[in-house]
Amino acid sequence: MTTSSNTKPPTTDTGETPTELKRAIGPKLLLLFIVGDILGTGVYALTGQVAAEVGGAAWLPFLIAFAVALVTAFSYLELVTKYPQTAGAALYVHKAFGIHFVTFIVCFVVMCSGITSASTAARAFAANLAAGIGVELSNGVVMAIAMGFMLLVMAINFRGVSESVKANVVLTLVELSGLLMVIMIGFWFIAGGNADWGRVVLFETPGDKSLLLSISTATSLAFFAMVGFEDSVNMAEETKDPSRIFPKVMLTGLGVAAVIYVLVAICAVAVVPIGELADNETPLVTVVNTAAPDFPIGQLLPFISMFAVANSALINMMMASRLLYGMSRQGVLPGFLSKVHAKRQTPWAAIVFTTALALGLIGYVSLSPESPIVAVLGGTTSLLLLAVFAVVNVTVLVLRRDRVTQKHFRAGTVLPVIGVVACLWLVLPMSSGRGAEQYEIAGGLLAIGIVLWAVTFVSRRGKPVPSEAIAEADRAEPPA
Repeated sequence: MTTSSNTKPPTTDTGETPTELKRAIGPKLLLLFIVGDILGTGVYALTGQVAAEVGGAAWLPFLIAFAVALVTAFSYLELVTKYPQTAGAALYVHKAFGIHFVTFIVCFVVMCSGITSASTAARAFAANLAAGIGVELSNGVVMAIAMGFMLLVMAINFRGVSESVKANVVLTLVELSGLLMVIMIGFWFIAGGNADWGRVVLFETPGDKSLLLSISTATSLAFFAMVGFEDSVNMAEETKDPSRIFPKVMLTGLGVAAVIYVLVAICAVAVVPIGELADNETPLVTVVNTAAPDFPIGQLLPFISMFAVANSALINMMMASRLLYGMSRQGVLPGFLSKVHAKRQTPWAAIVFTTALALGLIGYVSLSPESPIVAVLGGTTSLLLLAVFAVVNVTVLVLRRDRVTQKHFRAGTVLPVIGVVACLWLVLPMSSGRGAEQYEIAGGLLAIGIVLWAVTFVSRRGKPVPSEAIAEADRAEPPA
C-alpha cells in the first residue's frame, strides 16, 4: 500500500494534532488493545459451532473471516490516518455523505453492538464466577454481580485511558495464556501420534446445505471472533502519532489473532472427533480434557473466561463512550455527551450514558437468560458490523476526493471493492446462511435507532452547532 501527503497540518509542540483528550497510548499498548479486543469470548465458544457447519475444516472459515477483516482493515487504516479523530465509522460516513440520519444510524449500530456485547460479557463474567467458586447463584444474584462488574468497568474507564489500557494489558495476557495453553496441549497430543490429521481436511456439511453455503454460514459465525480491530480507531485522539503507528500495529494485531484462531481450530479437530465438537458450548475444555485428562482445565477455564469477557466488556465500553463523545462534538448527538472531566481528561458524560444503557441491557437479558437475544448475540453483532464495514469500504472510495494535508495510508481501489462484496455476501440471508432471528433482532435495533434519531433531530432544531463541528465543517461536508 502507498502513502500520500502534502503539507503538515497545525500540530502541538510534540508534533501531534491538537486534541482535548490525553494522548497516552503508544504502539505496544495499542497492539495489546487490538489483540485483546479481537481475542474475546468468541473463540472459546464458537469453534464447535463452526465445526458443525463444515466439519474438520473448521480452520477455513476463520481464515476467510480474517481475509474479509483484513481488506476492511486497509480501508479503516486509510480513514483513521487521514482523519485521526475519535468516532470511527460514523465520523467517516458523516464526512463522506453529510447526511445526519445516515451518520446517526451508523453511530447507533456500532455503539449498540459494543454495548450489547459488553452487557452480555458482564453477565457471562458473573456466571463464570459462580461456576468457578462452585456456588449455585440465583438469577437475581448473578444479575446484581453483572451490574456491579459493569460499574467497576465504568470506574476504570472514567479514571483514565492509561488505567483502562493498562487493565486491558493484564486481561489480554490472561486470555491469551488460555488460548496458548490449548494450543500447546493440543500439539503435545499431536506430537505423541494420537491425532487424526484426516479430520483436518474433511468437509462435513449439514444435509440441507451446499458446501458453499455451509462455508458462508461458518464464516458468518467465525467473523464474530475477528471483530474488534475497528474499535481501535475510536482511540485515535488518545494515541501517540496515530497516522504513523496505526497501519503496522493494526495489521500485526489482526495477524496475531488469525494465527491463534487457525492453530486452535486445527488442534481442536485433530484431537476431538467432530461429533463431540459440534454444538459443544465448551469445545476448548473438551479438547484439553481429551488431550490431557489429568490437567485441571475444568477448574481453570471459568476463571480464564472471566478475564476474557472482562476484557471484552472494558474495551467495548471504552469504544462506545469515545464514539458518543466524538459524534457529540460533530453535532450529530446531544452536546452534553461531549463533556470532558477537567482533571481526568476522560469523556465522563458519554461514559455515564453508555453505562446506563449497559445496565438496562443487563437487566433485560437477565429477565430471560435463554432468550434468542442471548443465543444469537454473536451472529447479530457480526451482522450489524459487517453492514457497517460494507459502508466503510464505500466511504473510503468516496472520500478519495477529499484532500487533507497530512501524510496518510492509502488502501488502493481494488481492496475496498473486494471488501464491499465480501461483507455484503456475509450479510445477505441467501448467501450468508444466517438464521431469521438475527435479522429480527437487527431490525428491532434499527427501529430503536430511528426513533432516537427523530428525538435528537427535534432537540437540535434551532440550536447552534458545536464549535468543534464548525471548525471542521469544510472537511465534514461531502466532497464536491
